Amino acid sequence: MDRKRLLEVTELKQHFRVSKRYTVKAVNGVSFVIHEGETYGLVGESGSGKSTIGRSIIRLYQPTSGRVTFEGVEISGPLRGKEQALLRTKMQMIFQDPMASLNPRKKVIDLIAQGLDIHKLYKSKEERREKVYRILDKVGLSREHADRYAHQFSGGQRQRIGIARALIMEPKLIIADEAISALDVSIQAQVVNLMKDIQEETNTAFLFIAHDLSMVKYISDRIGVLHLGYLVETGTTKDIFENPVHPYTKSLLSAIPLANPIQEKKRVAVPYDYATSGIDYALGREQSLSNTHKVLATDEELASWT
Repeated sequence: MDRKRLLEVTELKQHFRVSKRYTVKAVNGVSFVIHEGETYGLVGESGSGKSTIGRSIIRLYQPTSGRVTFEGVEISGPLRGKEQALLRTKMQMIFQDPMASLNPRKKVIDLIAQGLDIHKLYKSKEERREKVYRILDKVGLSREHADRYAHQFSGGQRQRIGIARALIMEPKLIIADEAISALDVSIQAQVVNLMKDIQEETNTAFLFIAHDLSMVKYISDRIGVLHLGYLVETGTTKDIFENPVHPYTKSLLSAIPLANPIQEKKRVAVPYDYATSGIDYALGREQSLSNTHKVLATDEELASWT
């Protein structure tokens, strides 16, 4: 049975005017869909516009143009009371640096319960504390941690606090913006497994923004490949890793280190230079290659790759 569309992003553009003569075009006409209970991985090199997309969707930035629909409600235009309440309760974000997003002067219980306080989602202090305790249990932290401060925790524990702060609002969608890149590899696996367990239990959807393709392959149902603010290819995880079409995607995949040292010695990274590729993203159009596998390219470019 087809899952319900939760988030629809259509021709999203995010431009930043630096001066009268210069504008940074961070995101250029990106479109994708996230269904209920799935993880959509957004990958690309640094500066490709991944984090900007996440921040535009959750309205930390005002989108330059395009349409973003969440649970059938447009959230890309002026936010009235209904849209504001939906966005702030049912969509949450986990940031890259947990310490930078946690107030060092507040105890963990107050950090996690901040959303509850703002939206008045409890009737008594006992109910508030019990909700925080339940979330702490869910993310693998002790109830004793509730009365400590953020600086008393390790990086992995701080990220768990960030996840708990998002989960306590019972969101339909969580935007994980490079949520594991600052952590040790072993801790990354713990956090990602925690996110997968939470998804199975709560049916929460994730927009997983990262540059680690191996981790994206492990957690994502579908993947979008971003380059220079354009979505150059999107498809299921199997499509992207087993049948990449765009040369930039092939270049990214060829850069993944192999665990086998013998195979790693033979691995050859495929170079890709947009300036000399002959591809013009601005003139390209999204053409369907299959029901789930798409690439941004012209007909002539597609013919040249096959």
